[in-house]
Amino acid sequence: MLELDGSGGGGQLLRSALALSLCSGEPFRMRGIRAGRPKPGLMRQHLTAVEAAVAISGSTAIGAAPGSQQLEFRPGAVRGGDHRFAIGTAGSTTLVLQTVLPALLRADRPSTLIIEGGTHNPLAPTAEFLIQSFAPLLRRMGAELDIRLLRHGFFPAGGGALRVSVTPSVLRPLNLEARGAIRAITALAISSALADSVGERELAVVGGHFGLPADALVHQIVERPVGPGNALLITVESEAHCAVFAGFGERRMRAEQVAAEACQQAQRYLDAGVAVDEHLADQLLLPMALAGGGAFTTTLPSAHFSSNAALIEKFLPVEITQATVSDNAWRIDVLP
Repeated sequence: MLELDGSGGGGQLLRSALALSLCSGEPFRMRGIRAGRPKPGLMRQHLTAVEAAVAISGSTAIGAAPGSQQLEFRPGAVRGGDHRFAIGTAGSTTLVLQTVLPALLRADRPSTLIIEGGTHNPLAPTAEFLIQSFAPLLRRMGAELDIRLLRHGFFPAGGGALRVSVTPSVLRPLNLEARGAIRAITALAISSALADSVGERELAVVGGHFGLPADALVHQIVERPVGPGNALLITVESEAHCAVFAGFGERRMRAEQVAAEACQQAQRYLDAGVAVDEHLADQLLLPMALAGGGAFTTTLPSAHFSSNAALIEKFLPVEITQATVSDNAWRIDVLP
């Protein structure tokens, strides 16, 4: 059984460990889960991730309780089928999906998932990120999957839902060293139970920053909202793939500030000239390792990225290397 230290990262380390354990058959015990967070231990969305991992495999999880900082997990055989997971809060549906998707690509039959909770959360991939950026690259690696947004769910009300269809597939290595030419930049402002002016002001900032025409700026009003919320999504389409950057409205935060911060994210990516932004880099690492290889260029790898890479190397026979390309660019290789 692998002994893992979860104190050096947040819930990502636990989710990666669960996914890797299901795929490799290697049991683990993790201590110090989220020890450095203001509220350490397992929270609702982390518990749902554990419950989902158990549900698709018949695994055994000891210590899966609110606030627990230790979990022992013994994986079972992954089974496809129809599953529904309700987080019960605005916890991220996309992060729960992140936990079980790699294993379901290796299941015995196709699967359909309904995951209910938050779909647009700070510090988590948005539904659009998964649909437009992550899923297309997985399909290029050989995965057969479809992700659909059924309902928007914002913090703190939640109430959103994703529907995911997965067919067992064999992943193959992917190379994303060159971004190529930029084909288009577009922006989508999503407003739920808020004044229309919020999204309009955000789009005005993005349009001015990148010099975009009116038809590249879309304002979506959520029908039948569960609660208030706002997200701004900037999509950069290149020859290599689509990168998606997000900003989120908060109380006492002006719409112009939300838009300015999202623009800064996208501009850093454009200025660096790399193929993969920092958030997509985090998401690609595990499937590339399961595929047995791959490479991409990205901006400065975060501590979060490095801790995830070290965890992957404990479960799988791969080596993950980082090399400086320039002041703003790094090359990541996943080597068998």
